[in-house]
Amino acid sequence: MAEPLLSLHQVSAGYGDTVIIEAIDLQLGRGEAISIIGRNGVGKTTLLATIAGHTTLHRGTICLNGTDITAAKAYRRAWCGLGFVPQERGIFPSLTVQEHLKVAARPGPWTAQRVFDLFPQLYARQHHLGRQLSGGEQQMLAIGRALVGNPSVLLMDEPSEGLAPVLVKELQSVLARLRAEEAMAMVLVEQNSRVALAFAERCVVMNRGRLIHDGPSAVLRADRTLLEQLIGLDIR
Repeated sequence: MAEPLLSLHQVSAGYGDTVIIEAIDLQLGRGEAISIIGRNGVGKTTLLATIAGHTTLHRGTICLNGTDITAAKAYRRAWCGLGFVPQERGIFPSLTVQEHLKVAARPGPWTAQRVFDLFPQLYARQHHLGRQLSGGEQQMLAIGRALVGNPSVLLMDEPSEGLAPVLVKELQSVLARLRAEEAMAMVLVEQNSRVALAFAERCVVMNRGRLIHDGPSAVLRADRTLLEQLIGLDIR
């Protein structure tokens, strides 16, 4: 059996002494995509932040591409092939679109021009400052900035949050294109279950800091009752 690209074993983490996620076992294969869903406050964002190196790890190990990155700083994880699109987007107000992409660029197939091909609106705004962009444009830039780092694993945290319905549809088209054309593995945390279940063939459900379901998205799309039970499940 092939070694997983990303592997978490018995990971417990949080902020300072506070533990938010517990006993997480998760594996992601090369080129695989998964969606992570669950109610607000169940630990989805903390899970991604832990993989990216932005939380306090209390227990467990994290491996990326055969390398133990458990103790690695966030920037070293990026060097190892981890791309992260944070929920808050992290756009610098005083940098232009072009400068954001230049700063984040690493050698590989993804270039600024390729990002502009994916997001033509950013091409038209390439000389605008981060603070001059709309919420949708900032989200495009956050994704594009992660892509030019040429990651082997791309983490995306709530990319549709705060976007108008028409922009959510555009985002879905972009995500579908990335899934179809790219070999990178992707992890999507998404509050919109419709978007999440359409994005990946595999879906993970979280509740109270733990993984409570891991299986085909098609099963949850076909059984809304099961989906509602899982999302609302209160484990003791």
